[in-house]
Amino acid sequence: MRNLRTAFGLLTVLPFGMPEDWQPGDSGRAGIWCPLVGIIVGVIVWLVWKVLILYFPSLIAGILTLMVWVVLTGGLHLDGLADCCDGLLVSATPEKRLEIMKDPHLGAFGGIGLLLILFSKAAALSLLAASSGVSIILATTISRWLILPAALLPLAHPGGMGADFAAGLRRSAIFVTVIFPLALVFLLGVQGVYAVLVAVLAAMAVLGLAKSRINGVSGDVFGMLVEVTEAVVLLTFTFGS
Repeated sequence: MRNLRTAFGLLTVLPFGMPEDWQPGDSGRAGIWCPLVGIIVGVIVWLVWKVLILYFPSLIAGILTLMVWVVLTGGLHLDGLADCCDGLLVSATPEKRLEIMKDPHLGAFGGIGLLLILFSKAAALSLLAASSGVSIILATTISRWLILPAALLPLAHPGGMGADFAAGLRRSAIFVTVIFPLALVFLLGVQGVYAVLVAVLAAMAVLGLAKSRINGVSGDVFGMLVEVTEAVVLLTFTFGS
């Protein structure tokens, strides 16, 4: 239960509480629960969306749903996305890019990245058909599962949350937890398969960019991976709407 509490404490604002006796690698040991936390987050967001589309125009319902989504996750991954956009997209050395990513101030690239992702998610949520709502759960689940194999890649720097996650993660967690996104793909059918394939390609693009710009991954990169893959999964389900 300690690892489950840690996973909820790191990935949500739900009142589970973080263990007081934090040990190195705790975030990685909690990694096996990340996809399950994704399911819980997705179910809550999906239920909120189901209620809102009954009472509000689709665009307003999409925006309000996204607001709940951001609050529920504490904006954790959005912070990583903004840091990555500021650091990875500038012309500089890998060392300088890492310094920029550690800077708490929001730069132009970070602001643009946040706006694009938030606009994309809000638009997708407003265009989703009622029958495709489960795609929200797939988005929150597959994105958090993809962090697990990503953590096996070389680290951009030896410290930080990314290094702690990689240090405690067991490889077996990758294979044990893949059942969660696969079960959702089964429910969603062919479109679910397409969405997962697009998510994997998007994750590979994010990780490839990180490898070429800072020579590895970090906690911020994991945050960017989550945000980008969530967005592309939702957008995949808007095709033909």
